[in-house]
Amino acid sequence: MIHTMSRVLVAELRQHVGDTVSVCGWVNTLRLQRRMQFLVVRDHTGLVQVTHRRAGAGDAIEAALETLTAESAVRITGSVVDNPIVKLGGLEVVPDRVEVLNKAEASLPIDEHTGLDHRLDWRFLDVRLRPQAQLLFAVQTTFEQGLREYAYGQGCTEMHTPKLMGTASESGAEVFEVGYFGRSAYLAQSPQFYKQMAIAAGIDRVFEIGPVFRAEPSFTSRHATEFTGVDVELAWITDVEDVMRFEERMLAHGLAKVAERHGEAIRAVFGVEVQVPVVPFPRVAMAKAQEILRGTGWAPEAAKGDLDPEGERRLAAHIRGTTGHEFAFITHYPTSVRPFYHMRPAHQPDVTLSFDLLWKGLEITTGAQREHRYEVLVKQAAEKGMSTEALQDYLNAFRYGCPPHGGLGMGLGRVLMLMLGLDSIREATFLFRGPNRLTP
Repeated sequence: MIHTMSRVLVAELRQHVGDTVSVCGWVNTLRLQRRMQFLVVRDHTGLVQVTHRRAGAGDAIEAALETLTAESAVRITGSVVDNPIVKLGGLEVVPDRVEVLNKAEASLPIDEHTGLDHRLDWRFLDVRLRPQAQLLFAVQTTFEQGLREYAYGQGCTEMHTPKLMGTASESGAEVFEVGYFGRSAYLAQSPQFYKQMAIAAGIDRVFEIGPVFRAEPSFTSRHATEFTGVDVELAWITDVEDVMRFEERMLAHGLAKVAERHGEAIRAVFGVEVQVPVVPFPRVAMAKAQEILRGTGWAPEAAKGDLDPEGERRLAAHIRGTTGHEFAFITHYPTSVRPFYHMRPAHQPDVTLSFDLLWKGLEITTGAQREHRYEVLVKQAAEKGMSTEALQDYLNAFRYGCPPHGGLGMGLGRVLMLMLGLDSIREATFLFRGPNRLTP
């Protein structure tokens, strides 16, 4: 039996000059010359050259290298040599043993010129072959770590809420219906109701990062039918400002962590600078936003008190021009475009204590202070034409002393897309799901 020594990552080879090590990775390129064989091996940390001088008949290493194809998985065991002539870090590995762990088929189905749709068909190869995709998921991990750090530091409890619901949430629109032991269940559009139940359960501050499902037949660069949501719910708030303050600081913390750990790599690979935003972000009430937009020639009447994508872009450009901020909260949306559970100020019942957060002209968050009084919730649901019978489990959470609370839901993919300057949310997701894509 062959004893295999511990794997050493390419990025750590400089510490092992003169040692015999094992490097595991994929065949990046092969140059098989008359006297020498050169192989570049790639792992997730970088590239290293493997150099072998041919020895003729009976040379097992020579024979193994001759059989290799691009993207074959290999384990190379050999000595690490300092060689300034080698362009890849001034190091090479001189092999004692070459193990072909899984030989790749000779012709790859994608290359650097392949269009996005076809690349998504072969997403595992697409991610493996492109440094920017590898970096994306490292950034995602660091960003989530930053969000969690901030949430934990603010006393949040991380929850995992059900993704199967017995009744369609909110209005019942845009939900996926699934068979469930002879009856219907629905995939959760949001953990909204369950977050609020956790608040009613006495869990002071709630935080979740998990899947969200939206049955929207949208084919835009910013929509997906399944995405990762970042959700927060805070109890005992004074007003909706408490929620906005929490979010802007959480985002600034997460972005600072990304800038510190990956700023240089992001600059090199994506050509963008990760800016850590200054808090507080500007706040603009919807009525004022529409006034600003009318001044730019936009017709807000068409959007019925909401913002369409063009309106979001124009408004963000105006705010950036006047304040220098890339982020902006748009607040006090009309009741007509907000769910029944958003609180309404007593002196202004036609608006809600709600907000959207725009970043670079795109909505990344919706949030609000929730209505926590049972009788008001029942009244507002009836005004929206909703059956309180289907909502009874949810409404019960407000019958026995639920505190004032508010929260937010943020789309992780949209944030990553904007942070890295990507053209589409499809590239900010490992395996994208949209109306026309359920595979791989």
